[in-house]
Amino acid sequence: MLKPISSQPVPDQPSQKKPSQKKPSQKKPSKADLTKTLILDTAQQLMLGEGYAAVTTRRIAKEAGLKPPTVHYHFKTTDDLLLALFRRNLQLERKRVDSTLTQASGLVELWRAYIDQPQTALAIEFMGLANHREAIRKEITAVTEIERRRRADLLQSLMNDSMSSSEAGISGLGLSVVLIGLARTLVLEQNLGIDVGHADTKQFVEQLLQSLS
Repeated sequence: MLKPISSQPVPDQPSQKKPSQKKPSQKKPSKADLTKTLILDTAQQLMLGEGYAAVTTRRIAKEAGLKPPTVHYHFKTTDDLLLALFRRNLQLERKRVDSTLTQASGLVELWRAYIDQPQTALAIEFMGLANHREAIRKEITAVTEIERRRRADLLQSLMNDSMSSSEAGISGLGLSVVLIGLARTLVLEQNLGIDVGHADTKQFVEQLLQSLS
């Protein structure tokens, strides 16, 4: 026989509270992170202001208000410090390039990013430094091969079909090399105080890029 259903009231079940969705809080940089950033920022300022030869542990420590052992604590060797600076700027450059290429006038904006004096001047300093430091040379060589082809693919996607055809003789890879090389020449001359023909060159390149997009 079935047991009779109890007439006693069923106790209320505790309501399930929905977990509160907290916004992820941004992690504050540690003291060590801040010190490393200070060291890299100081190294970059020295490189841009006085050239790569000025970037020494003692000089960085002096300008940053630190002791030399503190610099060595965060970067065991000068090569480690320079590589960290190079990689940091490479990441920033990638983000900036990718950002410009998503705009309607992506080719023109990319050219304007290339002729940005501080960023290109820093790249030139690293190229000179590579002649004296094997670790830097290997890093630049490896990264350039990958990054150049990646940017070439991005450029190719922005070029219209007629101008990027083999008949026109223009490819994303070729355009990438030309733009970078020309931008470095302009920045080098600008640092020497030479600007004859620069305005005409910039205007010519922008008109060419507008016709390609």
